Amino acid sequence: MTPDWLIDRFETLESDPEALRGDHDLNPGMGILPDLTPAAVLIPLVERETELTTLFTQRTSHLKHHAGQISFPGGHSDPEDTSAEDTALRETEEEVGLHRSHIRVIGRLAPYITRTGFSVIPVVGLVTPPFDIEPDPHEVEDVFEVPLNFLMDPANHQRHKREVNGTRRDFYAMPYHDRFIWGATAGMVKNLYDVLVGGGPDPNFRRDFQGARTVP
Repeated sequence: MTPDWLIDRFETLESDPEALRGDHDLNPGMGILPDLTPAAVLIPLVERETELTTLFTQRTSHLKHHAGQISFPGGHSDPEDTSAEDTALRETEEEVGLHRSHIRVIGRLAPYITRTGFSVIPVVGLVTPPFDIEPDPHEVEDVFEVPLNFLMDPANHQRHKREVNGTRRDFYAMPYHDRFIWGATAGMVKNLYDVLVGGGPDPNFRRDFQGARTVP
C-alpha cells in the first residue's frame, strides 16, 4: 500500500452520492437525527520513510463534544469554507498546526453520521514530512501516529458495546498499545478499510459484521 497505489485507488473509486455511513451501521434501530450539522475531518496519511502512518489527535477533557477521545483533526464547517476539503484543511491547521502546503488531498469517503447530530465528510490526504506540529492546547492534548498497515488489518478491528442512556450501543474499536481508538473515528477507519482493502462497502453491511471481533 504505497502513496501511488492510494492515489490510483481513489482516482478509480466509484462514489455513491446516496451512500451514508455512521453510528447506525452497527445500531440499525438508532435512526438519524434531523438537521445534521455539516462537518469534515482529515484522515492524514503520513509518508514516513519506512511506511505510511495515520495521524490522530487526543482531544482535551473539557470539550463539549467527544472530550478526551481520539479523533481525526477536523470540525464543523464555517460559512467561509468553500468545500469539505477546505474545512478539513483549515481545522487541521488550527488544531495541530499542520499547514495545508504539506497535504495532498487524494479523495474523500462517504459522509459519516454521528448519533450526536453531525454529518462528517472524511477527507483523505497524503502528508509529506518534515512538518511542524503545534497543537492548540484548548482542543488537543496529544498528537500521535499509528501504522496504516495496523489499521488496515481486520484482525485489529474489534466490536464493543456499552449502555448509553439505557440503550445498548455497539461500536468499532481498534486499540493500539495504550491508545483506544473507538466510536466514530474507528468507524471512519473501518470505512477506509472497506474502500481500500474490502473492495467497497458491502450492501448488506448493517447485517454482516464478518471481520470484526466482538468484545463484551
